[in-house]
Amino acid sequence: MRCARLVLIMSALLVLGIEPGATQSIPIPQILDRGMGEVFGRGNEKPGSYVSPSANELVPRAEEVGVPQLKALRSFDPIALPERPGALPGLSTEIDLPNLPAYAPQRKLDPQQFRPNAELRLEAKLTADGEPIPGGVLWRLFSAVPSLDGRPFLVATSEAPTPSFDVPAGGYIVHAAFGRSGVVKRIDFSGISSKEVVVIGAGGLKLDATIAPKSEAANRSRLRFDIYTAEPQDGERELVASDVPPGQVVRLNAGTYHVVSTYGSVNARTQADIKVEAGKLTEATLQHRAAYLTMKLVRDHGGEAIADTAWTITSMSGDVLRESVGAFPSMVLAEGEYVISARNRQKVYQRTFDVKAGHDSDVEVLLTDLVDPGGEGVGSGD
Repeated sequence: MRCARLVLIMSALLVLGIEPGATQSIPIPQILDRGMGEVFGRGNEKPGSYVSPSANELVPRAEEVGVPQLKALRSFDPIALPERPGALPGLSTEIDLPNLPAYAPQRKLDPQQFRPNAELRLEAKLTADGEPIPGGVLWRLFSAVPSLDGRPFLVATSEAPTPSFDVPAGGYIVHAAFGRSGVVKRIDFSGISSKEVVVIGAGGLKLDATIAPKSEAANRSRLRFDIYTAEPQDGERELVASDVPPGQVVRLNAGTYHVVSTYGSVNARTQADIKVEAGKLTEATLQHRAAYLTMKLVRDHGGEAIADTAWTITSMSGDVLRESVGAFPSMVLAEGEYVISARNRQKVYQRTFDVKAGHDSDVEVLLTDLVDPGGEGVGSGD
């Protein structure tokens, strides 16, 4: 029992916050004599009210945690202004300020300054000192910076005599085409509206032909011209223009060209080298030595032509020049000697004949010109 009382006494001391061995004002015997009920407030005495600590006591002060205290804003005294206009405090000199108007005048602004793009105007001339070309120029404007695939990027095209392009500043490639002529020029556009003059350096070529020996005018419906470069490239001349009719003006860059004239569709050809000058029209007339012929298979001279006849024209060396079927085949042949063959109902008739320049005529093949006389005769052909 005594041991149990000692354990209870020690527990009571811990509850009261008294450490064992510390000096207290209440002696242990008195506690024992009062009884456990009085110690824990279970006697006649009523327990006192509990007062919680103030919240201000629990919150640490600002200086304890290192937070600076806020200070009240200070008011500043007004700055003393100079008594006279133009005088600065602390300076002996005065500054003369201009008299400002009551309002500022409105400034007239140039609308060009607010345009995102500027105007690039183009003009073409045949020569540097010539007049502007009134029309017929095809303009193509490319960017100097190629596209991703390496091809030139086309910005704009125009067929106006003096086109205007609204483009930003930068580098451009201009291609001006005038008929078969043309020129390429690089332009570095500054972004300020301006005009660029492109000198094409081109001239005109007008072609025609006559028939020797009397220089008679050739039938234009049978005339055609092909224009080539004068200097061969890789052994061949480069074709510039083909199937050009007589009397038509061909626009070409200044230089020398090789012209081939064809009269008819067989072998009547003539050629010449012609020089074209810039800003000038060059007229050239070529001469053919050929004749227009009509073939007939007849029984007698001047007789009726036999129908359903096949014709072959060969040179004296055996080269086939023309084949045709009909009663009256016509063709233009160059001056020279030829072999003509006519086939009708499995029979072949053949003879030689000469072509004289300028002598249009009928070439008759008689039934007596049979190649194989031992065969059967031909019919009437009616």
